[in-house]
Amino acid sequence: MIMSTVKFSSVSKYFGSVCALSQTDLEIRNGEFLTLLGPSGSGKTTLLNICAGYTQPTSGKVLIGDKDITDLPPRLRNMGMVFQSYALFPHLTVKENVSYGLQARKIKPNEISQRVIEILRMMQLEGYENRQIRELSGGQQQRVALARAMVIKPEILLMDEPLGALDRQLRKEVQLEIRRLHLNHPRTTIYVTHDQEEALVMSDRIVVMRQGKIIQSGTGSDLYERPDNTFVARFLGESNLLEGVVSEVTGTVALLDVPGLSKKITGRAAKGLKVGARASALLRPETIQYQSGGIAAVVLETVYLGELIATKLKLSSGHEVWTRRLAGEFNHREGVEVGWDETRVSILPDVSHQQL
Repeated sequence: MIMSTVKFSSVSKYFGSVCALSQTDLEIRNGEFLTLLGPSGSGKTTLLNICAGYTQPTSGKVLIGDKDITDLPPRLRNMGMVFQSYALFPHLTVKENVSYGLQARKIKPNEISQRVIEILRMMQLEGYENRQIRELSGGQQQRVALARAMVIKPEILLMDEPLGALDRQLRKEVQLEIRRLHLNHPRTTIYVTHDQEEALVMSDRIVVMRQGKIIQSGTGSDLYERPDNTFVARFLGESNLLEGVVSEVTGTVALLDVPGLSKKITGRAAKGLKVGARASALLRPETIQYQSGGIAAVVLETVYLGELIATKLKLSSGHEVWTRRLAGEFNHREGVEVGWDETRVSILPDVSHQQL
């Protein structure tokens, strides 16, 4: 299996006076499925296009293994690209679409036929060789686009929000399909999305971006359980953030004084916390527990989510929080008492409204 490391070294990109990407350093390991996650304008697609060779960086280098490819044209980079629009040729059959890149590379006809058969089998598209693109479902078209990108045996596979056009249920199915494909046939992959669920389901590692910079990277569980700041906490998963002032930082533990609460909140101290500074306590909905002797709360709203019930509570301090529980565990009482699992609380610096 072809696998290569990708390294961005001090890569930046300016469009006129606008900074789209600021001095970015990032390395993707052999066979790693890495997702660039962030809102529109965060720089993730710019970074992907620089890797593909469609955009030239203002400064810095891109390396595949030890080879500097910064000035190499896209056709010589041996990368497969899957676009959001799929970019399939509507006048060509499935087989003709998939074989297009091989023909452009002057591969022998016998080898083309063999490689197309193999990749269509891998994508569960056997028997669709002569179908027109318009005859395929959205999920099938997505697999044709993926097959076309992979049949050339690229060193690197690049995907730019390829599931954006699919409905929610089909998107879930294709997410799992791409993940299974990667596990069975690992290939260095860079995936761009603004969808946190896609990132969590498919990635070995997630890089969260904002304003052209990398804010934090790690596994899905790392970012969800131990975010570095309120931006990451809000962007990856549902969050309750109670604002206050840091009263103490001891090693990896911090205390937050939240107005209206009689007891300070204890939690993991994120990087950059300072005594006296404003910060927020992150309480994920699933960590809030109904318990006797806890903080009094009133039920404001309940939302049925199938196996789960999401409940909006107003604490006696005036703060509003969401909690999630299995549908059978909550009896919709107006008044409850709640607490939380302190081992899963994080005290985070607030960067949501700051320029980075």
